[in-house]
Parts: sequence; C-alpha cells; structure tokens
Amino acid sequence: MTQYKPVPSHLDVPSIAGKFKPEKSQPYIHRLRFQASLNRLTIWSLCFLTLIILVFLLSPSSLPTSSVDSTRHSIQTTNWGGPAWERRVRSSARVRSRSGLTVLVTGAAGFVGSHVSISLKQRGDGVVGLDNFNSYYDVGLKKSRRNLLNRSGVFIVEGDINDHLLLQKLFDVVAFTHVMHLAAQAGVRYAMQNPNSYIHSNVAGFVTLLDVCKSANPQPAIVWASSSSVYGLNSKVPFSEKDRTDHPASLYAATKKAAEGIAHSYNHIYGLSITGLRFFTVYGPWGRPDMAYFFFTRDILKGKAITIFEGSNHQTVARDFTYIDDVVKGCLAAVDTSKKSTGSGGKKKGAAQLRIFNLGNTSPVPVSNLVSILEKLLKVKARKKFMALPRNGDVPFTHANISLAEIELGYKPTTDLEGGLKKFVKWYLSYYKKKSAW
Repeated sequence: MTQYKPVPSHLDVPSIAGKFKPEKSQPYIHRLRFQASLNRLTIWSLCFLTLIILVFLLSPSSLPTSSVDSTRHSIQTTNWGGPAWERRVRSSARVRSRSGLTVLVTGAAGFVGSHVSISLKQRGDGVVGLDNFNSYYDVGLKKSRRNLLNRSGVFIVEGDINDHLLLQKLFDVVAFTHVMHLAAQAGVRYAMQNPNSYIHSNVAGFVTLLDVCKSANPQPAIVWASSSSVYGLNSKVPFSEKDRTDHPASLYAATKKAAEGIAHSYNHIYGLSITGLRFFTVYGPWGRPDMAYFFFTRDILKGKAITIFEGSNHQTVARDFTYIDDVVKGCLAAVDTSKKSTGSGGKKKGAAQLRIFNLGNTSPVPVSNLVSILEKLLKVKARKKFMALPRNGDVPFTHANISLAEIELGYKPTTDLEGGLKKFVKWYLSYYKKKSAW
C-alpha cells in the first residue's frame, strides 16, 4: 500500500509512528488544517480589532481637551434655533430707515466688528452679529462689547463661521442684502504657536461663508477684511493695490492672501459682489489687547519694561496707524457703494463687482514716537528696551496709498495718532477702573 508523509505544519503534534495510513490520517489532517485556519483567522481578527482601537484612541475627538485647539468652539453649535431665537434674529435685522440695508456682521464682538455694527444700527440698518467668542484674547472684553451692542439693539448669535448649518439657518430666517465679514484669527506672532486656527478661521471659514452666500437667493453683496500684511516684504512705498502681494512674511498674511484668491474665484464662478478692505494697524477705544499701543499702555502703567523693535540701522519699526472711526467710515462706504451680486441660487447670470481697497492713514509713525505720545498722555515715563526685529512675521514698516479709496469710497482719514491715542487712553483708564471696582 502506498505510504503518505505527514503534511508539515508548525501546529502539528509530533508523531511517534513514522508512517501514516491514508484512511486514518486524512480526516486528522483536515481537522488540523481547519484548526490552523481558524487560529490564523482569530489572530488576524484580533490584529484588526487592535488597529481600530488604536485609531479611535489617537483620533482628535478622543484626545484630552488640553491638546485640542482651545481658541475656538466646536464647529457645530447647539445654542441656536427655535422660535424665540428666530424672533430675536428678525428683530435685530429689522430695518429702521427707508433706505436701510440688512447686514450680517461676522466677528461682531471683535474690535472693528463691534464699532461697525453699532454704526450700521445707528443709521437705521438692520444688523445681526455672529461671533464665536474665542479665547485668543480676553473674552470678558468681547462680552463687554456685546453688552454695548445689546443696548444698541444688535443681537449677536454665538457660533462659528465654519458651522454651515447655522449660516444656512440665518439666511433662511433673514434675507440679508449685505455681509460684512470681519471674523478672523488675528495676530502675526500667534501664528507660530497655533497655525491651525488661522487656516480654520481665515481660509476654511471664509469658504464656508461664501458657499452659503452663493447659494442664497438673493445673493448678498460681501465686504470683508483683508490686511495690509499681504504686502509682506515689499520695499516700494506707499503700498498700492496694484503692487504684487506674493511674498507674505507670516502665515497670517498668507491666509489673507489666500482668501483674496478665494474671493476672486467665487466672484468669477458664482457672480458674488465682493469688496476686500486691507486694514492698516487699526487702533482706538475697545481695541485688541494684543496690539502694541494697548499692551504698551498696560505695561507703562504697571511700571513694566516695554520692548521696542528696531530694523536695520537701528531705525524703529514704523506703522501706518489708522483710527477706528476712520476705518468704520471706510467700511460703511464700501457697503454703500457695493453693487448687487449677479447670481441666483448658485448660478451666475453676469459679471459681478470685485474690488480691493487700502484703508490706512498715509502717515507712518515710528513706534518710538507712539511710546512718547503714550508717556505724555499717561504722565508716566516708560521703561524701554530695544531689540532687533525678530523673524516672526513682523515687517519693518507699513504705508498705505489710499488714492483709490479716496476716489471710489470718498475715504478720507481725519484723526492723527496723538488725537486717536488721547481717546483710547481716556477709554482705557475708564474701562479698567470700572473693572477693578467690580
């Protein structure tokens, strides 16, 4: 009878008989093969299950809250909606003048956003605000601005501009004629610490907003805040809207430059009327604590040393400081001169308006002069230390050419730096005196 050799396997039990008969060995081999296959299947299943668990544990949603970006809320918010909420939105959007507009202001609890919202409301426009109240700087200051807006009749919806459902709901409730898009992650230096927040707000958030606007019927006209930082390392002065802007010196500047390209695309494809405003170092009451004039004031009063950066040849950094009231006038003029969008429900029907303007003061001032003015107003001598300008995205100077805004918007700044800082210091001393009394 033919002899068969056993099938070698690392799972086989060693045999003490050297030979096997076919009629007895075959079922036994089948059982061994089945057992081997079952064990291999079990091992692969366990490996796959382990992989799924690892992916889940390492996913962003399962990370501790300390490792997640704490400067913004979750994209989808739940504190909106319902009949009472809709009534507040409609009431805030109610036009009070015959020629009034209905404006959605994003970043309404911010520095420029709060001033623009109040100015629009005071002249009879309907205004609804949107802000996520992130913690990039003192949230208490933003809430104080919200209180001002509430007293002016402006309701601020708390939410993220990346929340598509929320934006869509707002447009379902109110047929906005205009959007003043001022929400953004600001600050040049902070981008080195938290780059993702800039992409989230300045790029992704802008796309989400434009996507909702292009699908609206009717489409609103859009005015939005770009930045003088797009001029980057340009050496030609003053900066003109015709200058190249493809050498940004910071991630913040790069996101604003990217947003200008995105605006062009939505204008070209969907017929959205879009106006971009390049702000130049806006300052004034209710300003941002991360701005030099603001924290210089705080530190001078506390007796802390302030750092003044110097460029080449020991020249101090210079900025085209622009007072908030002048910027607000430019923003409102941009709204008033905006033409209607030409699309409907996401379909373009003709060429639409696309503009970009500088909003500056045309008078660059060395930061050392800014400090001297603050010393005079505060009646306190500053402790100064001078350092070379670090490579963190800051540029040595800014200087706006505003001739285009003068012609098309009637824009004409009237506040010099000393006059504007006098108003800021008066507000600062009053606001923080009240806070300390609390």
